[in-house]
Order: sequence, then structure tokens, then C-alpha cells
Amino acid sequence: MKVLAAAAVAIVALGSMAACGDDKGDEPGSTSSGSTKKNVKVGLAFDIGGRGDKSFNDSAAAGLDRVKTDLNLEVKDLAAVAGETENDKYSRLKLLCTTGYNPVIAVGFVYDGADSKNGPLAKAAKDCPNTKFAIVDGGTAADNVADLVFAEEQGSFLVGAAAALKTKTGTVGFIGGCQVDLIKKFEVGFAAGAKAAKADVKVLTNYLSTPAEACKGFNDPAGGKTAATGMYDQKADIIYAAAGGSGTGVFEAAKAKNALAIGVDSDQYNTVTDASLKTVIMTSMLKRVDNAVFNFVKDFADEKFKAGPTVFDLKSDGVGYATSGGQVDDIKTKLDEFKADIVSGKTTVPTK
Repeated sequence: MKVLAAAAVAIVALGSMAACGDDKGDEPGSTSSGSTKKNVKVGLAFDIGGRGDKSFNDSAAAGLDRVKTDLNLEVKDLAAVAGETENDKYSRLKLLCTTGYNPVIAVGFVYDGADSKNGPLAKAAKDCPNTKFAIVDGGTAADNVADLVFAEEQGSFLVGAAAALKTKTGTVGFIGGCQVDLIKKFEVGFAAGAKAAKADVKVLTNYLSTPAEACKGFNDPAGGKTAATGMYDQKADIIYAAAGGSGTGVFEAAKAKNALAIGVDSDQYNTVTDASLKTVIMTSMLKRVDNAVFNFVKDFADEKFKAGPTVFDLKSDGVGYATSGGQVDDIKTKLDEFKADIVSGKTTVPTK
């Protein structure tokens, strides 16, 4: 009987070992969701200004940091260099995909290049057909590219309305980092919102650079300060800066002129380095690049990659406005009414 009992114990033990041995779902190469995530290495290429711009790139960086902490994935980011060529951008993306990073995220329309069909991302996607790419604010059409785009005009409409409701001089301003179609969406939305809130408001406009100048206006705080100072001298008392790292210069000008400014992409009241500038940041147009980056990677890891455009708008909280600092608390009800009208389709915000 003792022998039979021992044999039974041995059989049970072997069965348990076999069961453990079959539990290979988490081994490298397995198709289970958990192990798929273990094998994911995420590469990200920044736009002009890179990590630390307190705006567009930093929003993307926040999404990548969440990928690392929340999804426990290996990540790598590479910075853009001022004045670089399209070939430099292509080489950055190619380096990521050929060194095992998949997916690879390109931050900014600059990775589309002058011709999205033959630009930096299009070439990299063709050379690395087994790599999945995403581009923030881009329009590269390929089976292995996801375009993460935003309804910037909708968020800009709301901060434009806020500017018109708060101006004391009847004049507000817009400063764009580069004269391209994407940034014109910010301008047009801002002006439409301002006019909707106050029909006779005056809107001044200035762009810091052009594509021919490699859009250097996204990383030119001195230029932003000079442009903003000129607008404040023309009686503008609130300026919306859709200019990346140049926004810091706009905030400095606002402080010097005892005026107000509106940030962009991130909640710049909370990200600005100089705490003394917080008081001039009335609100910020929020562009949730962080959520777009994080959700794209999560979907990829869950084998839910989708090529083509995904639009982040007011309805999906892809854009919005910040309330940090409390300077728009008194008009929040009105701003939320504008938002509801846009979400319902009652109001259509122009893009051109």
C-alpha cells in the first residue's frame, strides 16, 4: 500500500510538473498578450525642439514615459537637430527600426517631408515593412503607418473664445511657429472662437518662420518674445502662441507688458520652468499627444494596430483647454457651452 501511495504521489507530482512545463505562454515568441508586450521595444523620434520644450514634444514624451512605467516596455527616444535635412530624419527612423524597435513613432509633420509619398517616414516604412510606424500630425499613407491627427481647430476655438471673453482692449493675438497648413488650423480655429464670443474683436497674426527656414520658429524663444512684444504694443492684451518652445518668449513678453498669454499642447501653467510666468498663462489649448502615443503603443502590444488616420477631437477629449491657475473659472460655463455645440455638430469649426 505504501508503494502504491508513493507511486500516486509521484504521478501527481509529474502531472504538476507537466502542467508547469506547458505554461509557456509567457515565454519569448509566445502569442499571448503578456508575452507580446515583453517583446515590444518602442522607438520615438522627436520633432524640432525635442524633449524639454514644455509643449508639443514634452506631451509626446509624457506618453512615452507612461508606456515605460504603465506597460513596462523598453523605450528609446532620439532628438531632432535644428537645421537637419530630410535624410537626417529618415536615418533616425531607419536606425530605430533596424535596431529592433517596433513600433516606431515619428513626432511631427516634419517626418512627412515636403512630399509625404517620398518623405522620411515613407522611405523608412518601405525599407522596414515588418515595422509598424505612427506619425503624430502626419499624413503618410502606407499599410504599416498609423496617422495620429488632431482637431486642433476645435481646441483653438475654445481658447479663442476665452481670449475674446477676457480681453479688456478688444484686441488679441496669434503667433504661429511656422507658416504651414497645420498651424494655420490653430490660427483659423482661434479666430473663429474669438469672433463667436465677441464679433467685433480684433485678431492680430504673426508667424515666426516658414518651411524654407526649416520651421525654426518652433524653437526660437527670442523671436517669440520680439513678435509678442510688437503685438502687445499694438494693444493686444492676450496672445495665443502655437509655437512650441518659442512660447516661453511669448510668456516673458506678457510678463514684461503686464498682459496675458495662452499656451499650447501641454498645460503650460504646470510645465513652464520659470514659476514667475505662471501668472500670465491664462489657459492652454490641450492637445493630448501623450494619450495618442500611449494608446497607439497599447493597441500595438494588444495586436490591434490600425493603419491610416485616427482623429483625436473634442468628443474624444483629444483636444481641450486647461483650467490651471483659475483664470478662466468665471467663463468656464460659457466655454463648455461652445464645446457642447461643437461636439453635437451644431457648430462646425473651420480649418482654412
